[in-house]
Amino acid sequence: MLSEIGTDVSRFPNASAFASWLGLCQENKISGGKLLYSKSRRVRSRVATALRMATNSLHHAKDYFGEFFRRITRRLGKPQAITATAHKLARILYHLLRTKEAYNESVFHRCEEETRRRAEYRLRRQAAQLGFQVVPVQNG
Repeated sequence: MLSEIGTDVSRFPNASAFASWLGLCQENKISGGKLLYSKSRRVRSRVATALRMATNSLHHAKDYFGEFFRRITRRLGKPQAITATAHKLARILYHLLRTKEAYNESVFHRCEEETRRRAEYRLRRQAAQLGFQVVPVQNG
């Protein structure tokens, strides 16, 4: 990836511009204020191909990216989920190259914890609507 992009990403004003250059954003064809079609541009970028290939292997991953990929796949289908997840990876890659920081997964652990907390709240609310009370099981 570094041979294609280099370490200087200052030519891109933000991560969205970088992802667009890679062809991982949707191109909207609008005429008269009406959206005619929306699809990803065809770009011959080896980096975009590598990100899509990396994304394709996330189906069974048990981490934040695997869960994100499966969630988007359920909602949009696999081809669009691959592009969306590759877009997310491109934004992370841009951030790492721009700030020269080491990769840190703690942000994603917080997201996973927040997702678990919201799921627990949703289940408690649904159980209460059905007349049940959820009691946590004590491990040990």
